[in-house]
Amino acid sequence: MRLAIATVQVPFTTGGAELLARGLRDALRTRGHEAEIVTLPFKWYPSGTLLDAMRMAQLVDLTEVNGQPIDRVVALKFPAYLLRHPDKVVWLLHQHRQAYDLWGTPFGDLHAWPDGEEVRRAIVAADNKALGEARALFTLSRNVAERLHRFNGLTGAPLYPPPPANRHWRCDRFEGFILCPGRLDPIKRQELILRALGLMRSDLTLVFVGGGTAPERRRLAALARDLGLERRIGWAGPVSDEELVDLYARCRAAWFGGYDEDYGYVPIEAFLSGKPAVVHTDAGGPLEFVVEGHNGRVVPPDPAALAAALDTLADASLAAQLGAQGNADIRGLDITWDRVVGRLLSDLPD
Repeated sequence: MRLAIATVQVPFTTGGAELLARGLRDALRTRGHEAEIVTLPFKWYPSGTLLDAMRMAQLVDLTEVNGQPIDRVVALKFPAYLLRHPDKVVWLLHQHRQAYDLWGTPFGDLHAWPDGEEVRRAIVAADNKALGEARALFTLSRNVAERLHRFNGLTGAPLYPPPPANRHWRCDRFEGFILCPGRLDPIKRQELILRALGLMRSDLTLVFVGGGTAPERRRLAALARDLGLERRIGWAGPVSDEELVDLYARCRAAWFGGYDEDYGYVPIEAFLSGKPAVVHTDAGGPLEFVVEGHNGRVVPPDPAALAAALDTLADASLAAQLGAQGNADIRGLDITWDRVVGRLLSDLPD
């Protein structure tokens, strides 16, 4: 089967969506299919740029290329899923959240533009049409499916992706640091755990892993200095797959502070590494896996509450117990590329 994976990318930015697209491509090729990623550049500001991006995607025709037909398109993100193909399957990572659940929140800006409401209506109308006509509609998680139903009245079948296949997770020991993976970004709320660190009674430290904008890195570093926490924080930046696996293998626990996340690899990776995950009550997708006191900690997005939860993990035996349960839980789920490929190549969701 010849397949095109349609997605978008902000140039010079790589994150979970890019890793997922590559993982899907490799999984399809491993199973004997021809697969290629077709990427559209994406810019979301000023607001009228979104309309241009939508028109660009709607003009893309992937029915055939170089005289050869493309059997199926698997579309992942807005506005790539607006393109034309008679056999289009959507695996919805997320819509343009600023037109939906982030509208009017500190994490969105579309509502602040003079024509924001007009652009928002155009996005919703285009989504209703393009997603409604898809041959099959899957979502990254139950959280994404719930948003889709709430805002568009459409039903998607949750289909969980596994973490990158080239990362061989293991548990070595429980050292005294909390791993904080993820892009440095206000919606990931690294400021929350920095302020919590200043309130903790234990001597646990933090290691931040991931890229992010220079201004956000400087802002967080300045906050750490102001709080007198520089010696208790490591800024690893982007790391290799091997380094990331090693950090998970040695950490006490992994923290993920994202707000209403679509899915969130961090808890999955923590559990595969035998480590507990710490998330917040408004985390979104991670709450489909992390259960308070069972395999991790789920606390309000408040520095004092987070500090208290992290202090409990100063007890390495408790961390080991929670991590072992998380490992058993995640291995009991069928989160595999075999399942993903099987569903995407079938005709209809379960």
